[in-house]
Amino acid sequence: MLRIHFTSDDLARTTIAPGPDPMWETLLSLYRLRQPRGAVFFGEWRRRARTRLPSSARLLADLAPPKGYSADFMTPGRLVASVEEGVEAVRGTPRTRLGDDMAELVRRHPHRPVRAWMRRLADGDAAQVGRVADALRDYHAACLSPYWEHIRAQVEHDRIRRSRTLAAYGWERVLATLHPSARWSYPVLELDFPAEHDIHLDGRGLLLQPAFFCWGAPTTLLDTTLPPRLVYPIEHEPGWTDDGAERRRSRALPALLGVTRAQVLEAVAEGECTTSELARRLRVPPATASRHAAVLREAGLITTRRHRQSVIHAVAPLGVGLLEGGR
Repeated sequence: MLRIHFTSDDLARTTIAPGPDPMWETLLSLYRLRQPRGAVFFGEWRRRARTRLPSSARLLADLAPPKGYSADFMTPGRLVASVEEGVEAVRGTPRTRLGDDMAELVRRHPHRPVRAWMRRLADGDAAQVGRVADALRDYHAACLSPYWEHIRAQVEHDRIRRSRTLAAYGWERVLATLHPSARWSYPVLELDFPAEHDIHLDGRGLLLQPAFFCWGAPTTLLDTTLPPRLVYPIEHEPGWTDDGAERRRSRALPALLGVTRAQVLEAVAEGECTTSELARRLRVPPATASRHAAVLREAGLITTRRHRQSVIHAVAPLGVGLLEGGR
């Protein structure tokens, strides 16, 4: 059981990550690569990834066993916007953290061999840290980069959905619906977890990280002194590695609505906006944005409400369903 203990300050400081974390996706995909679960969604990716694996991936397999604890330093505590930034954060891992993480890895996996290079890594050997950083970069380039735009889009879709729930119902609904196992009773969020683990936020807030390659239970860092982050699985669709299917889906919505109205619907789905904001997103005149928004509103795909001198557009459930079916 994972228990996350909040204060009122923590709720005010809780946020949803702005996009996928390349280092978490890299680590979690290593689990998906070696575990049979989720074959409907990950089976084809797994088959393709195994043909592309760089030889350096064996280093990552030593640091991230198929089950259980993996060395925390592979997923830096701070937000990173790109794999390059994440790799540099790994290169800058403090010596003390390397030693602590490697000691924890050995303690939790006592029957796995400890190789000579791992002992040097635990001692803070810069060359070994560099090898791990390079391996993370090369693995991401070979196995994740070809699908990164789809990964980004799916994580963004989850973020938008959670943000709408937050705006309409508050954090109580967001936290209670993060995962089927989630149980929210202020001030504690409980979730299924492979071990007993408590995180006391103590005013630091919580970063909610939707993750494409997360499967089953949510996960987090073992070290509770690091910035708190809860990594949770998003919804998936089968066939996402099929480039032809992706192209057909990308053409379906414009064919149904027309190119401009499809763009308007997708722009509104990014988040509630005024007509002026919608026009800026699309780089069209406000009159054009207003005209197309009116058609979508009449079709029940978006909703519009007045707020003072402005009107606020939001995607309607029918519009969400159409977008999901067209992706």
